[in-house]
Amino acid sequence: MMDIRYTKIDPSGNISLIVDSFVPRIKQSRVAAELMARDESAEQVGFLEKPEDDRCLVRLQMMGGEFCGNASLSAAAVMLRASGMPAGIPCELTLEVSGAPDAVKVSGSMNENGTFEGSVSMPLPESISEFCFFDGFECYTLPLVRFPGICHAIVSADALTKASAERLIGQWCSQLKAEALGLMFFDKASDRLEPLVYVASTGTAVWEGSCASGTAAIAAYLSELDGERADITLEQPRGRLSAGARFSGGMVRELTLRGSAVSMGEYSVELP
Repeated sequence: MMDIRYTKIDPSGNISLIVDSFVPRIKQSRVAAELMARDESAEQVGFLEKPEDDRCLVRLQMMGGEFCGNASLSAAAVMLRASGMPAGIPCELTLEVSGAPDAVKVSGSMNENGTFEGSVSMPLPESISEFCFFDGFECYTLPLVRFPGICHAIVSADALTKASAERLIGQWCSQLKAEALGLMFFDKASDRLEPLVYVASTGTAVWEGSCASGTAAIAAYLSELDGERADITLEQPRGRLSAGARFSGGMVRELTLRGSAVSMGEYSVELP
């Protein structure tokens, strides 16, 4: 039996379970699936590990090897709570995160209510392009933002039904040979985002309360589209996230996510 200790965190409605007991990589997908089955409000699971990079405080390994900005905020909140950091003291944490080729910097502070408010220096997109997704002989051409570990396709409200998205997202992830795929239903007129995220290793598709990397993907796409800086704040099903992207010299040079994370409690369960 394994004693699994974890903290349940709410980063803008994208409920995350951050496991701080050691779980071998080969068992993480199974443990993640079991924890999510026990808590239907949980949308993703991350595991804290010893980092390989000695500049980093900790490594966050996501259940599918993907990168997640909300989980990075959540991991920072867990580490700050554990350190007993007083409210209002600005700090910067350097994390090693799955799906990110370089160390990830998280800056911010805890407020009096125990909420961590901060920003994440997001990995830059590997590419931004149009991509043809197939459904039989039909092709859906969508903007695609590729990050290390996860891809995001940006979907306008009338381009695809939600039922079709649920049916297709797994095969589209396979078509891309990606570890994870997000379908970001983006309404530019109202600044609203509804994110559906599929993780290949667990075979799970979740309508998330908010999506950090999806929000960053849209900022990056708009920045490249306009050839200038883009700053957005998007209302999502259970929260709000902001992101900024700086475009220059033919590419996105800087990408930052801003959000918050609050602890919902610490738990321990025994799993075989």
